[in-house]
Amino acid sequence: MEIDLNADVGEGFGAYALGNDEALLGLVSSANIACGFHAGDPGVMERTVGRALRGGAALGAHPGYPDLQGFGRRSLALSENEVYAAVLYQIGALRAFARAAGSDLRHVKPHGALYNDAARNPALARGAARAVKAAGGNLILVGLPGCELEAAAVEAGLPYAREFFADRAYQDDGSLVPRSRPDAVIHDEDACVERVLRAVRDGTVVTATGKSIPVRADTVCLHGDNPEAVAFARRLRSALQAAGISIRPVAPGDARS
Repeated sequence: MEIDLNADVGEGFGAYALGNDEALLGLVSSANIACGFHAGDPGVMERTVGRALRGGAALGAHPGYPDLQGFGRRSLALSENEVYAAVLYQIGALRAFARAAGSDLRHVKPHGALYNDAARNPALARGAARAVKAAGGNLILVGLPGCELEAAAVEAGLPYAREFFADRAYQDDGSLVPRSRPDAVIHDEDACVERVLRAVRDGTVVTATGKSIPVRADTVCLHGDNPEAVAFARRLRSALQAAGISIRPVAPGDARS
């Protein structure tokens, strides 16, 4: 069995750093790098690309709404074409740094409110998928399983990687519990490790109401914006390997379309 571990990184700005990216990038297999709209700036992007390559993580764009003040966690009233242009712009910006470093992008994962909105809204999902397709390079689109973003990826002929969140609570319909709720984030590390092992091996997750539902996971997201992130990533990686599960970046050939 194999699984990809991904982390959202490069989310500092100017003199402000967020998380221990360098340590985290030695533990995950894929890096979702902020592209300047919700976080990051040219210097942060360049440094994060270098850190990801040194750590052996595949490079991915992490485009969000143009919302620095709200860290991309507020929904904006963008049209399909506006989402298309915003996502394509951000992919292009990060790709320039990747190619300057002798590499290229492998995947695209929308950030925050754009991720959640595109999961529910067909027009926004089409805008994001069209941008990834237009960017070229057989990029993998990453998102929740069975949502509008997956449908848009299939329509566009894109490889799609279904994502599981180690520390986020799920609703009975397979969507994430909104961050506005106090039970949205799971802080018990033992529970998080067990949830990931269950999702990868058995294809199920227990929801916030206690119901067991099916889930398909090609990649697992680890949030890097808390002090325990590196220790948890190390612990989860060890638990997966002890269970005989290999860790490697998701590839277009094994991401489903």
